Order: sequence, then C-alpha cells, then structure tokens
Amino acid sequence: YLKISKLALAFAIIHSKPRGKSCREYTEHLAKTVSEQDFGWKWKVEALEAEVLRLHQELLLNKICPRFSLENNASAGTLLDQECINPLSYSSQLEDSGCDVSNDYAYDSLGVASDFHQSENNVSSSKHWLERVPPFNFCSTSKGGNLSAPVKFLQHLIEIRKLSEGGILQADLTKLEDDSFTICNSVSELLDGLTVFYNSPEFPVSNFLTEAVSVLINLITDTKLSNHILKKCFKKLEEFKKSLIHIILRKSNINRFQALHAISHTLVLLGRNNILRNSLITLLLSEVRQFAEQLLQACQIRAMYDVTQYENIFLLCMILEQLLQNDTEESNISNSDYDGEEKNKFLKDLDQIILHLSDEFPLFSLYLWRVSVVLNSAQIQ
Repeated sequence: YLKISKLALAFAIIHSKPRGKSCREYTEHLAKTVSEQDFGWKWKVEALEAEVLRLHQELLLNKICPRFSLENNASAGTLLDQECINPLSYSSQLEDSGCDVSNDYAYDSLGVASDFHQSENNVSSSKHWLERVPPFNFCSTSKGGNLSAPVKFLQHLIEIRKLSEGGILQADLTKLEDDSFTICNSVSELLDGLTVFYNSPEFPVSNFLTEAVSVLINLITDTKLSNHILKKCFKKLEEFKKSLIHIILRKSNINRFQALHAISHTLVLLGRNNILRNSLITLLLSEVRQFAEQLLQACQIRAMYDVTQYENIFLLCMILEQLLQNDTEESNISNSDYDGEEKNKFLKDLDQIILHLSDEFPLFSLYLWRVSVVLNSAQIQ
C-alpha cells in the first residue's frame, strides 16, 4: 500500500507540475509549503497550550489565596489585575573579549550573584510585597520564549507562602498537592526556557534572567514548597542539570566565557540543595573522569583532542571542588551520600593519570589533584 501511495503521489506531481520547473524543484516547493503549514499549526497548538496553562495558574492562585481576601490591602485585587510590563529586556550583551563581566552581576569568588540572595534577606519587608513585586504577567508563552508568566506565577507562589506563614494573609496550601500538575508544568516551562537561553550563542545577560534563576533557587530551597515540587519535578531538574553540564562542555563560540560562568553559578546554586547536590556531584565526577581518560588516551597515541572541551572542563572542576568543599564544611550533611561507585571510578588509577598528564597538561593535572584531595577529605570526615 505504501509503495502504491508513493507511486501515485509521484505521478500526481509529474502531471501537475508547472512548465519551466523540474519535478525535483516542484517537489521541494510542495514539501516547503506543507512544512510551513505544519509549523503554523504547531505554533497555534503551543499558543493554546500556553493559554490553558495560564488559566490553570490563575485558577490555582485564586484557590490558594482569593484576591479580595488579602488583609489590609483593599486595592489588592486591582493591583493584581494591572497590566504587567514585560520585564524581558536585555540590559547588556556579551563583551567582545568574552571575559568582561557585566555590571548586571556582582559575583563573589565563584561568581554567586548577590541578587540571588536579596529575597532571603528581605523577610522584614514582606509586608510590602504587593508594592515591591511586579504584577503577575499572564502573557502567553512558548518553550524558550517569554518566561515572564511562569516566573511571576512561581514568584507569587513563594511570596504567598511566606506571607501566610507570617500571618499576614490566609492561604490554603493544601491546594498545591491537589493541583501539582500546574506547578510541575510551570517549573518545566521555566527550565526549558532557561535551557534555551543558556544555549543561545548570544547569551542575554539581563536582570530578568537573574530573577528567573533566583525564583527557581528559592522554589527548590523553600522546604514547604519543595515538598510538593521536588518529588514531582525531580526528573526534570535532573535533565536540566545534565543540559547545563553539556552546554558548558560544548560551547565553542569566542564570546562564551561570561555565559559559561553564569551557567556555572546556576549549577553551584542548584548544588546547595541537599537533594540535588549528590546527583550533581555524581554527574560532575563522571564527566571529569571520562574527559581525563580520553585525554590520557589521546596523549598516549599522540592523537588530536578537543581543545574547546579542554578549555571548558576547568569550570566543571571548579564547580565540583566547591560543592565538595561545601559538603565537608556542613556537618549536618552526610558526605558519603553521592554515588560511591562513581567516586571509586574517579579515584581509581587517578595518580597514574595525573602522572602521565602532568608534563603536557600541568594545569589540568593540578585541578584533578585538587578535586581528589577534597574528595578524599570528604570521605575521611
């Protein structure tokens, strides 16, 4: 049947092709026309799915905390109904050198943006939430497109939880368990969008991107909310971490270092969560070990190696070292929870690998040694 259908289609194309065009050109034209129609339908489907999610988000917020029940805020309903200004404006772009850090970020030794911690230090100002948090933007979104809707939804969810804990307003958080589908879809949309942004050749350094990461971190570190979210979105978060690691290793454009540092900071912040830390350390150990083995093999047979991956691997080593150091410094966390098999694979024959690589790759050998020292100290403790 399939062969007959293909033959019939071929005859139809041959008989209907216009003069002056070959069968091949006409077939390519028809294929392009059909693909454009498919793309249009896909876009419409994504727009409708985003609209459905937007309505679910609005409904869930109303179930948890009805707009007009906000105490001491007669105009709360009006404020929440205001039209939101789209915050997705890029305040700066990558410098040509690829090394300059934009003023949008204020980093410490490993670049943890100070903006990420502002919300944690503003507990006393939570009463003024409706004045300092922008109105909820219920704009339609698509994967990798406008992230304002999931960011604002999750931001409001976090603030409602904080205000309800302080007794400022009444909120029924049991609805979160009943409608976890909406939260998981919002988190999934946020993670997909962040992945697209981080993977973009022209990495947008913007205050809004900082805000999106901050909301994600606050969400998974809020113990009361994470109980509802992590168990549903754990697999998606694991995929997000893997994607960030692969982006770090594979980025090869000239102006990539500022973007790679921003991705590294996000991984460090994710690694501060007790649940996500162990799997992230396991992933990093595996990637660093595999690259070290590949580099050793290339060195022994005098073969070419991936220079870009060699330049980028140092960021994974720095992330791994910091996470292991944090692991040993926090006495309330077990330091042997991450995958023992991967840890043993990493330490196996590591001295021999360092010895063979130390002449041609002294810096990488030094980083391997530093990671092994911290890993062994964690094991001893």
